[in-house]
Amino acid sequence: MADIPASLAGARIPGHIAVIMDGNGRWAKQQGHRRIFGHENGAESVREITRECARLGVKRLTLYAFSADNWKRPDREVAFLMRLLRRYLVEERREIMENNIRFTAIGRIHNLPEDVRRELDQTIAMSRQNTGMVLCLALSYGARQELADAVRAIAEEVRAGRLDPAAIDEGTISGHLYAPGAEDPDLLIRTGGDVRVSNFLLWQISYTELWVTPVMWPEFRRERLHEAILDYSRRDRRFGQIREAE
Repeated sequence: MADIPASLAGARIPGHIAVIMDGNGRWAKQQGHRRIFGHENGAESVREITRECARLGVKRLTLYAFSADNWKRPDREVAFLMRLLRRYLVEERREIMENNIRFTAIGRIHNLPEDVRRELDQTIAMSRQNTGMVLCLALSYGARQELADAVRAIAEEVRAGRLDPAAIDEGTISGHLYAPGAEDPDLLIRTGGDVRVSNFLLWQISYTELWVTPVMWPEFRRERLHEAILDYSRRDRRFGQIREAE
């Protein structure tokens, strides 16, 4: 039974929340520190938001942790982010297991350093039998790349004679994405104030509710998460339809 705080009493809890965790570097500069300081503090937000989503009964949490375009950042910053990711994968295993979280990842995982892939695989394997919230990290991820990979896989099936082109529909495409079978996000949160989706889950967010806050990711904690959920809960989701009374 989900432990719902009084501030969310009666609220509709999203089944799947996706988050664009933006503002680490800008926040660090505002504090007079280097960008890596923001990434370190952002990891604390990841921990708190993950724990709170699991407590509230969210079924899936997808975090945009490292985009395909992030490889273009300075080598020193990328190397630090990979070290931070590896450390997170090791240090959070106890938290993941204690909260019955099933851990997974999407993206072009083969592009990650070998030592990171090794720890990633171990964390996925050890939590595979957990039955609680799914925590999904988008790593080396880009939505256009995901769609290109899906189209390539579909084309290979057609060429092999396993798929009739006339039978290709939305379900075919969804079934060839990085996480086939995963429900589309109900709520997409973006921190840092920028109003764009930045090549994140473009196929999956067709009817997702968007919530943008100027709060930088290192300062985004459970109270802000509750604000987003309350706002989501007040919205009338129609999925392109109209009410009979209208």
